Amino acid sequence: MEESKETIHWWAMSAVYNRSLKAQAELNAQGIETFIPMRHVMRVIGGRKRRQMVPAVNNLLFARTTAESIRSAKHSLPYLHYLIERRDGHGYPVIVPDDRMADFIAVASTESADPIYFSPTEVRLTAGEHVRIHGGPFDGVSGTFCRVSGKRNRRLVVVLDGIMGVAVTVQPEYVERI
Repeated sequence: MEESKETIHWWAMSAVYNRSLKAQAELNAQGIETFIPMRHVMRVIGGRKRRQMVPAVNNLLFARTTAESIRSAKHSLPYLHYLIERRDGHGYPVIVPDDRMADFIAVASTESADPIYFSPTEVRLTAGEHVRIHGGPFDGVSGTFCRVSGKRNRRLVVVLDGIMGVAVTVQPEYVERI
């Protein structure tokens, strides 16, 4: 199935040398929609503790644009690279489906839920149930409802295959099995 060069996708990108915020600013200046999962950390700055937002995963960036646009952006930003997945002995850029990315952004953007991020090797969801949330801050989000090691209650986990996962606590009354 041949796709048009004008089709807009979410591209998983790596901005080496911890330049993801710089790459995000430059891509946004070019009119490209971007997303970086962020988390809060406490840092000592000038002898005082301050709470700062930092990227949850070093070098990770998502950009929503066409293939031609991301190709030209990569040309102008030498430190920006595709995340690659191996299939049939070849490497292909990772493209995240729009619906999965929308669910991931909804969960990762919520500051009040204190999201937990996982690497692809840490996420094992064989025992989880596929659910959709109705109501609350995650209304309409679908994912897997399962236990997270080190936590007492079950959490909603949204996984971007091969990239990362994010988990948040949800109220059981909002959960519907799919």
